[in-house]
Amino acid sequence: MKKGILHPLMLAGTGSDVGKSILATAFCRIFKQDGYSPAPFKAQNMALNSYATPDGLEIGRAQAVQAEAAGIPCHTDMNPLLLKPNSDHTSQVVLNGKPIGNRNAYDYFHKEGKEELRQQVNAAFDRLATKYNPIVMEGAGSISEINLKETDLVNLPMARYANADVFLVADIDRGGVFASVYGSIMLQTPEDRKLIKGILINKFRGDLRLFESGTKMLEELCGIPVLGVIPYYKDIYIEEEDSVELQNKTLQAKQGKINIAVVLLRHLSNFTDFNVLERDERVHLYYTNNTEELAKADIIIIPGTKSTLSDLYELRRNGAAQAILKAHREGTAVLGICGGYQLMGQEICDPEGVEGNISRLPGLGLLPITTTMKKEKITRQTQFYFRNDNTLCTGYEIHMGDTRPVANVTNQPLNRTVNGETDGYYMNDHCMGTYIHGILDNEVVIDHLLAPYTEKIKKKTFNYHTFKEEQYDKLAEHVKKYINLPLLYEILQKND
Repeated sequence: MKKGILHPLMLAGTGSDVGKSILATAFCRIFKQDGYSPAPFKAQNMALNSYATPDGLEIGRAQAVQAEAAGIPCHTDMNPLLLKPNSDHTSQVVLNGKPIGNRNAYDYFHKEGKEELRQQVNAAFDRLATKYNPIVMEGAGSISEINLKETDLVNLPMARYANADVFLVADIDRGGVFASVYGSIMLQTPEDRKLIKGILINKFRGDLRLFESGTKMLEELCGIPVLGVIPYYKDIYIEEEDSVELQNKTLQAKQGKINIAVVLLRHLSNFTDFNVLERDERVHLYYTNNTEELAKADIIIIPGTKSTLSDLYELRRNGAAQAILKAHREGTAVLGICGGYQLMGQEICDPEGVEGNISRLPGLGLLPITTTMKKEKITRQTQFYFRNDNTLCTGYEIHMGDTRPVANVTNQPLNRTVNGETDGYYMNDHCMGTYIHGILDNEVVIDHLLAPYTEKIKKKTFNYHTFKEEQYDKLAEHVKKYINLPLLYEILQKND
């Protein structure tokens, strides 16, 4: 295939959760396979699940996954504006990888200050477009929220700025696909309607032949081609953008597996830390705050949280804190990651009110450490050595807080970084904590964690990096099988 310059393309949606992020990941891998140099871009993302770039800044996890599928390092230009919810009404605003404060929803979506943010996201796109081709853009939510159109930074106004070809993604599984597609297009201004060059029907179940007439009807109604009808899949595993699917993972312990319970915190973040455990055949992973299910676990993991003190208060209120301590006394291992590591200490202090109006709470008391919340956020990728092993491991840190051993206690770090620093605390194989997200993606760590329980089941070690690469290729093949790829390339190279 001739490698000419391609227009930027945007995957816009008829609604939220129609599959834009997954399809963007697929197209990043497809273009890479076809010899191009793609890069993802989402002007504004809202997610608790974030990632640290190589230069120590913060972006949405979805764009980091898409960059991985494209085979390139992630960068803040791929997601210049990130909103991390603190509550139902407020979010931390992260601009170009750095937090700039908290905003409530009304103030944020008000017109004031929006043009400055628009300039910032446009500049990020421009920088990205000088290095990569094509830019695989992702919209947010529905393109039909006409009440927010004047302040929209991420959908058709962004596509208009980028001169992008827009492809409208619709989820047929939720029903009403004709109305959602036709209505989404007809609600646009004539200028924006011209940007929409094709339709992608996603999450189809059943015999594709049954929708052949529907495809023709949509093309006649909307005047643009349907580029593909993509079936729902169950055997491809791509990291999810946010925690919507966790409700489907709150299962019970199983016999014949190493049972690992992730404590289901109200403000749980970076749940992708546990994807590797979900795929490891030795493990049964489940999310719960049920005291009986926590008691059945071989290993309890306390995950990261966007609101450490609030979640600590809730754990004490609902009895989960007491259940964790009881399980640990009876032999269950406990691992804390990031906010979960902070929770395992003697106390958490917030004298500056970084998280709210709770200034101090006693921790779970599992580790001899104390944490003081700080306004400055630490974001960085980390190379480290786990315990006394010489295998180089990788991960990343995103946290607000300084954690140290309590007075008169010798530091027993879990990890040593390549630059000579230490991380976490190791009490013993049944009690440890770390600030490093992605620590479980390293085989040496997983094998050490599971070693005391290998008599329960013997399976080979799981290589998560190899697994992810296989999944990106499987996703690309799945999408290519069901879309009109020659027509897509024709549209992306056409001179209007």
